This record gives sequence, C-alpha cells and structure tokens, in this order.
Amino acid sequence: MNTTPSKTTTPSTTTPPAGTTDPAEGAADAVTEDATGQDATAKDPLAKDATGTPSDAADAADATTASDDLADQTAEAEAEADDADEDLEPDPFTEARHGVGAGAAAVVSAALGVVALTGAWTGRVAAERETLIGQIKTSGGGSAAQQISEIYGDAWHTTALVNGVFAVLALLVGVFVLVRPAFGVPSERPQPAWVRAVALAGVALGALGVLISVGMYFDLFAALPTAGAPAAG
Repeated sequence: MNTTPSKTTTPSTTTPPAGTTDPAEGAADAVTEDATGQDATAKDPLAKDATGTPSDAADAADATTASDDLADQTAEAEAEADDADEDLEPDPFTEARHGVGAGAAAVVSAALGVVALTGAWTGRVAAERETLIGQIKTSGGGSAAQQISEIYGDAWHTTALVNGVFAVLALLVGVFVLVRPAFGVPSERPQPAWVRAVALAGVALGALGVLISVGMYFDLFAALPTAGAPAAG
C-alpha cells in the first residue's frame, strides 16, 4: 500500500519581468484602440476631411450657392418675360380714352342732327336780321313782290342755310366716328355697339336735315307767296 500522499499539480503563474508587456494585454489594447478609432471615425465623418480631403460641407455650400444663382436667373427671366408681356399688352387707359372720344363724337353727331331738323337760335337770329334788312330796304317804297322777297324770302332762305350747316356737320361727324377704326392705330377692342348706333343715328339725322334744308332754300317744298295784280280802276 502506497502511503505517499498524491501531489496536485498547480499551474505556475509566471510573473513577467519588469519592463516587459504581456502579449495578451497588448493584443487587447490594440483591439480596444481600433474599436475606439472606428467609433471616432463614425461619429466624426469630417475628421478625414481635416487631413486634406475635399469637405462635404463645402460641396453642399457650393450646391446651395449654385441653386440660389439658378433661382435668381429664373426670377430675372420671368421678370423680363412679364415686362415684355406688359409692353405688348395695350394700355387700358388709352383704350378707355379712345372709347370715350368716339362715344362723345357720336352723341355730338346725333345732337347736331336734331338741331338741324328743329332749328337753332342762331338760325332764328339770322332770319330776324334778314327781315329787318328787308324792311329797311322796302321802307322807301317797293313792289309787293320785292317786299315779299326781301322781308320773307331772305329770312326763310337764311334759316334753311343755317339748318343745312348743322346738318352737314352732323353728317360729317357721324361718318368720321364710323370710319375711324379703319384708319390710324388699330385697336384690339372693337368699337362698342352703342357708339356705332348713335353715330348711325347722327348720320341719318344729318342726311335728312341736308335734304330738308336744300328743299327749303330752293323753295322745293313750298314756293314764296306771290302778290296778285292790282285791280284796274
């Protein structure tokens, strides 16, 4: 029977000499430093740019500046296009002035036509003047036919002449309003219908006034009265 106690083998722990590094600890430190470097690189992507590589921030700034320049150029082009459109479009105030002038002329034409048919105070004053002149001429004596011609006929013809002048003016103004759009600077807006209607009314009244005035002046509608021959004594 073996009475010698069994010996237990215990792994010896060897302490490295001073000044040396355990290889396992060195490997662990290297792995730790690599992980730390990768984390730092992941957290700070601009760290590589600091060493001389082009910066993404600078590229982004350049892209933003280019976008701003493009936006400014687009805005300038749109402004120039708007200015060109405004130059091509007619001035509404000018168009309105043309319309007002044509309407006023049409109304004047119609009013002159009415005056030509009804008579004006100028015609009445001229007729009274001719009557007075005839009375002065025949005051010293004259035949009945001479008195009728000087006192009544001249006044009648003067009234017809004055009314005829108003009729001719109405006719000319109305025709001018109707033919005005065909001459001068063309307008994109057509002439209003009421302007043409009033101008046509002025032309019609003027033409009718001219016919009546001509008939009155030449005694076509009514002849001057004639004095009968004196009865024999």
